[in-house]
Amino acid sequence: MINPVAIITGSSRGIGRSIAHKLASMNYNVVLAAKSTKDSKNLPGTIYSVADEIKEKYNVDVLPIPTDIRKDEDISNLVQETINNFDRVDVLINNASALHWVPTIQTDIKKYDLIQQINTRGSFMLSREVLPYMEKQNNGHIIMHSPPIDLNNIGGFTSYMISKYGMSMAALGIAQEYKDKNICANTIWPATMIESYATINHNLGNRSLWRKADIISDSIELMLQEDPKKFSGNMLIDENYLLSKNVTDLEKYRCVAEVEPPKMSKLWKNKNYFKN
Repeated sequence: MINPVAIITGSSRGIGRSIAHKLASMNYNVVLAAKSTKDSKNLPGTIYSVADEIKEKYNVDVLPIPTDIRKDEDISNLVQETINNFDRVDVLINNASALHWVPTIQTDIKKYDLIQQINTRGSFMLSREVLPYMEKQNNGHIIMHSPPIDLNNIGGFTSYMISKYGMSMAALGIAQEYKDKNICANTIWPATMIESYATINHNLGNRSLWRKADIISDSIELMLQEDPKKFSGNMLIDENYLLSKNVTDLEKYRCVAEVEPPKMSKLWKNKNYFKN
């Protein structure tokens, strides 16, 4: 039996690492795509360290590929190396993102360009590259780590939300274009903040405000079991989706066992939760 193949961006640590472990446990061969090839104090972990973890724990193939999704040549190389090694790509997880939670008037134009290049453009371009192969094999899942489009609750942080809503729009568009071709595109977004080096390094509150990254990877596990002919164009919140699948024990995802993290919508309204 041929193992399905998943490309996961931003998979050197945090949510991407959690997703990689989850898919490997589901017998997916995993392609780890990220810029990190060397450890640093504030960003420990690399695609190679995650590859070693997976090889030691699961009986699957792992392909780490250094990738800067701002660069078209890196995106092309990532997909071509995946095809060269596995001759297929079944799943694309567009997880890599740049975080910039500041008001409009505090947004530096270089930072604005950066988050658009990584979040919206990078995810779109990588999706564009894998779609011909998914169409050829008549199967594919594309998942964006981006929020439901809710014009009544944009939440501020305008430049960041433009970039993340761009990812969601890409998923909705792809879902429409490929609705009759057994290829689906959906989004997943956390109800609360998730523990990661982004939340840590940007001083976004403390662990009592966060859930573990496992809540995202567990959601993706269930999403990949859905029929792509029927399950497309959905913009999902992790908690709501898990509850709809009768996963009721959400306490296991708390970072602080005795504290239920507040919802993201509450944090948007009270920016005093954040230090910057």
